[in-house]
Amino acid sequence: MAGRVSTPGASVVGRAFAVLGAFDEQHRSLTLSELSRRAALPLATTHRLVAELVGLGALDRHGAGRYTIGRRVWGIGLLAPVQTGLRELASPFLHDIFAATRATVHLAVRDGTEVLYLDRLSGSASVPIVSRVGTRLPLHCTGVGKVLLAHAPRDVVAEVLGSLRRVTPYTIVSADVLAAQLDRARRDGYATTADEMSIGASSVAVPVLRHGTEVVAALGIVVAQLRRDRRRLVAGLRVAAQGIGRVLDQAAAR
Repeated sequence: MAGRVSTPGASVVGRAFAVLGAFDEQHRSLTLSELSRRAALPLATTHRLVAELVGLGALDRHGAGRYTIGRRVWGIGLLAPVQTGLRELASPFLHDIFAATRATVHLAVRDGTEVLYLDRLSGSASVPIVSRVGTRLPLHCTGVGKVLLAHAPRDVVAEVLGSLRRVTPYTIVSADVLAAQLDRARRDGYATTADEMSIGASSVAVPVLRHGTEVVAALGIVVAQLRRDRRRLVAGLRVAAQGIGRVLDQAAAR
């Protein structure tokens, strides 16, 4: 469970991070008691820490005594190299794909056993999209997630395959089926989903490579269905991913 990183005698910084870590994609807004439980901290300690974090802008307090992550934390997060480097270098290529398709485009990286969305250009409002910049979603039921999982270390793959969660009736929850899809993603160079994260949305994604071999991110697109346009979309994503990889290599060589 998110946030359960506290131990008796932990430092103030450790306890503060336990409070911040209590938030995740499924828990964007929490009460004080929920924060206390998820951070594994006494209620009085949580109350004191939350008051300080609100004063510093790290948390925001809303009506009915609920708290959310504050803008200051988000602003600091944008300074992380994975954001400022990869996101900025990839931005022109995402805009190229968006201009050609008018569909939602994603840039994402793996964060443990989840996919972290670094950037998103919003497309057709008729296609249901649950991702937002800075959010995390399961690896096994998103196009970008499957690509990243296909190239993840074996222990990460084993952990994900051992705890598959159904999100929609079409989510792949068979370890054997998903393992076969990951093999195919490695072989074909792309991964797809169909109604697995949200009904009415299909996706296709390709890896972004650094130095030609190291998978550092995934580039994906979400549409209503892939039957007619899969080949065209994969081709466009590959060109863009190759461009991102090229500028990453150039930036590293400077």
